[in-house]
Amino acid sequence: MRWEDLDQEACSVARTLSVVGDRWTLLILRECFLGTRRFEAFESRLGIARHVLADRLKKLHEAGVLDRVAYQERPKREEYRLSERGRDLYPVMVTLAQWGDKHMAGPEGVPLLRIHDTCGHVTVGELICSDCGEPLHARDVHVEAGPGAVTL
Repeated sequence: MRWEDLDQEACSVARTLSVVGDRWTLLILRECFLGTRRFEAFESRLGIARHVLADRLKKLHEAGVLDRVAYQERPKREEYRLSERGRDLYPVMVTLAQWGDKHMAGPEGVPLLRIHDTCGHVTVGELICSDCGEPLHARDVHVEAGPGAVTL
């Protein structure tokens, strides 16, 4: 499996990695979920080289993860906003953050708390079964070939 061919694999993880599978892209997405929208703000907050940032933003836009929205006409300036496809990555980002909170946080504690706007409490995401509502754990789930599987 070659990195540049991941989007052709019959594997949803590989195809997803073809879009979001590098550290800068994940950090850009983190910033998007924290409200960052403008090129200069991404550059400043991440300390990323301009050409790398431009490349990753272009890739995320072309993949439909980010929309470019004009915020100024003269000169024309655009900001980046999460599309529906991008917002669908929220559970992935929360799960990555929670893994980091559990296994990588320093002695000071976790760097960010997620507060549920509806109830005002600190919350953690939980993966649950869409049918019965029970929590899902790796030992409780098995996989079977789906309609898009490649048979060898």
